[in-house]
Amino acid sequence: MAFSGAKEDGREVKIYEYLDELSTDLADYISELSEASVKERGVFAIALSGGSLISLIRKLYEAPYSKTVDWSKWYIFWVDERVVAKNHVDSNYKLAKDGFLSKVPIVPSHVHSINDTVSAEKAAEDYEFVIRQLVRTRVISVSDVSDCPKFDLILLGMGPDGHIASLFPDHPILDEKDEWVTFVTDSPKPPPERITFTLPVINSASNVAVVVTGSSKAEAAHLAIDDVGPDVPSSPAKMVQPTKGKLIWYLDKAAASKLDCTKCSE
Repeated sequence: MAFSGAKEDGREVKIYEYLDELSTDLADYISELSEASVKERGVFAIALSGGSLISLIRKLYEAPYSKTVDWSKWYIFWVDERVVAKNHVDSNYKLAKDGFLSKVPIVPSHVHSINDTVSAEKAAEDYEFVIRQLVRTRVISVSDVSDCPKFDLILLGMGPDGHIASLFPDHPILDEKDEWVTFVTDSPKPPPERITFTLPVINSASNVAVVVTGSSKAEAAHLAIDDVGPDVPSSPAKMVQPTKGKLIWYLDKAAASKLDCTKCSE
């Protein structure tokens, strides 16, 4: 059984009793966005995160999606990446390749991972250059309210501290306004060196989905989703507020256990 509710600012919150149900609904959502984007633009530009998110999109490589999705039109990016070798256990690329990309017929040249042979600063610079080139050729749309890229879909997870991508609480890069991709060398969660999309890029997307599971994230979900007043510092997750795009939160019952769900309906 799923529950959903809309907040005053247009966010949608979906809560699921069972992970299997969440995964199915998430696959429906992604496949529908893919179909609409391909119909409108001829391509589908999607940015992935790491963590448990990859296992939660596994339904996409099963029937019916495996046959109905036009995989040849997909372009894959990463919202953030650990600056490690692509075959390293900490690599988001490896996680996505092993758990998803190797199971669907996406064109290899459409998969845009970071340069894993350079420093974090250079990797961020190189990745932004790649994205700028693809904005120029309209593989990625451009925001009509800023010069930021407008991804068709950005998929995010969230940590127990409320971090999204590699944007951590109280970190200076939360204030970055000019760069599309930046880097950290002091991540509070190992490994320390990472590249990450900045908030302006995340908030310029056409669609953003934040997928959160587990009771360890319940408090962070409450602080990010509910109106907790001005005295509580905003977590990075709460700063996800698409300028013109649509934001949906997908939560299991455990992650949603501390939400003020008075506006949720069956």
